[in-house]
Amino acid sequence: MGDKMKALHYDGPFKVSIKEIERPKLKHPDDVIIKVTTTCICGSDLHMYEGRTAAEPGLVFGHENMGIVEEIGPGVTLLKKGDRIVLPFNVADGRCRNCEEGKTAFCTGVNPGFAGGAYGYVAMGPYQGGQAQYMRIPFADFNALKLPPGTENEADFALLADIFPTGWHGLVLSGFKPGESVAVFGAGPVGLMAAYSAVIRGASRVFVVDQVKERLDQAQKIGATPINFKESDPVEQIIKANDGMVDRAVDAVGYQAVDKGGSKEQPNIVLDQLIMVTRPTGGLGIPGLYVPSDPGAPDAQSGKGQILMSFGKLFEKGLSLGTGQCNVKAYNRYLRDLIISGRAKPSFVVSHECGLDEAPEAYDKFDRRVEGYTKVLVHPNGPL
Repeated sequence: MGDKMKALHYDGPFKVSIKEIERPKLKHPDDVIIKVTTTCICGSDLHMYEGRTAAEPGLVFGHENMGIVEEIGPGVTLLKKGDRIVLPFNVADGRCRNCEEGKTAFCTGVNPGFAGGAYGYVAMGPYQGGQAQYMRIPFADFNALKLPPGTENEADFALLADIFPTGWHGLVLSGFKPGESVAVFGAGPVGLMAAYSAVIRGASRVFVVDQVKERLDQAQKIGATPINFKESDPVEQIIKANDGMVDRAVDAVGYQAVDKGGSKEQPNIVLDQLIMVTRPTGGLGIPGLYVPSDPGAPDAQSGKGQILMSFGKLFEKGLSLGTGQCNVKAYNRYLRDLIISGRAKPSFVVSHECGLDEAPEAYDKFDRRVEGYTKVLVHPNGPL
């Protein structure tokens, strides 16, 4: 198979290229090497692409990955060559206290000094991403989720690595129960997955807030009520349409939220809107990404991850709040089976598919939000 492979290489802010790099090798008995069939470009990748993190040139992106097992370490017992698998974006060892409690996003064994590890992401450990032809999977028996052989449901299964479980997780963080009303802020892929999860799980009303028409149209297609925040205050729109505050609210935007004009960043705006739109004793789920350091923040305080929010109102209303990255393994097996049974089809969010050579252009278009780019699947070894 050779010692080299093609991979997407981070060259610096707004610059990625395809380069030949060393093909990964087994490093530990518990490793496997996979031939990547599908990887995704995530909104979280754009934070690094835009230079909004401490990512350094040379990083290979890609934390949403699936593929075929090519090589197996001698310690691997549950997988065999040829197995089709999808990987949680969380790299976890399955042995630490958090992993034993199912909190695999906060594994303390794979990335010392940081709560959790991931493929191809700054500060998340030495794990090459999957926007490459091959990748190494550590602790493979624990991390891999087996899929039916073949290519059926490839786009749906690829979303089990991150956005489908993360959207579901946002709903869980909020404390949602069937029959309740939900407001989701952000109609990107994770926000749409949160709304879709609410629909699947029996929400009475689902509102989705954004400013991009194509995204709001997608929300309406799955049975949610679209709310364009550029038209007027989204909190007022939702309270009027719902005849009162909602039971649960989900932040699927994160630290790059923008003001009512839609262009100037205001990191605290969505957090405050969640607090204002949710009924007393309701719950907030915050899977949207917030970082401890942001080189491009609009003010010094936000640059240190210190975001001003209406904590007094949060306290007054007795709201519960859940946040943090998704423990993908807590959900992916069940969401896989929803896909296999035909009960879930999350690939409706996929806008484009391409080969590895086209990935740099896809990054540019996705970042500029042009030509309908919302969720991109990349096939590093060619079409399936």
